[in-house]
Amino acid sequence: MQPSSKKTAEFISLYDEMADQLFRHCFFKVSNRELALDLVQETFARTWEYLAAGKEVNNIKGFLFKVANNLIIDEYRKKKVVSLETLQEQIGFDAPVQDHNRTIFNVEVDTVLSHIKKLDDKYREVIMMRYVNDYSPKEIASILGESENAVSVRINRGIKKVQEMLNLVNN
Repeated sequence: MQPSSKKTAEFISLYDEMADQLFRHCFFKVSNRELALDLVQETFARTWEYLAAGKEVNNIKGFLFKVANNLIIDEYRKKKVVSLETLQEQIGFDAPVQDHNRTIFNVEVDTVLSHIKKLDDKYREVIMMRYVNDYSPKEIASILGESENAVSVRINRGIKKVQEMLNLVNN
């Protein structure tokens, strides 16, 4: 069953609306621009196939994020870790030297991100949607099928947990 031209136009509009947000979400998770772009394209391709098969989706934004997260999980399962030493030995790769301020900034960002990644999924997900994808609590609530109040509370608790990990607040 082929989707109608109206459905095709709606899907293109959905792509225009969501592609950047999904890219930021994927990039945050995989830290690789090209891979994030591939994951976004695959997310939309799989969603199109699902819809073209005549299947219904109640919350399309939530569905897109679920597909993207499943693809990210698949990517992590097949990913191999390569150390800088291995790259130096195999191909003579030398890590580029950055200026001092940029290095400090990158270390600080990496530190915060590493702590966010340690959070329980329920906190990590809403913090990423709020601060990486720039969704409002109301939009996050709609995507997750939860109340706006529950989402706001979870965002605040997640931020407090990260601050505690960074020793920025006293208990």
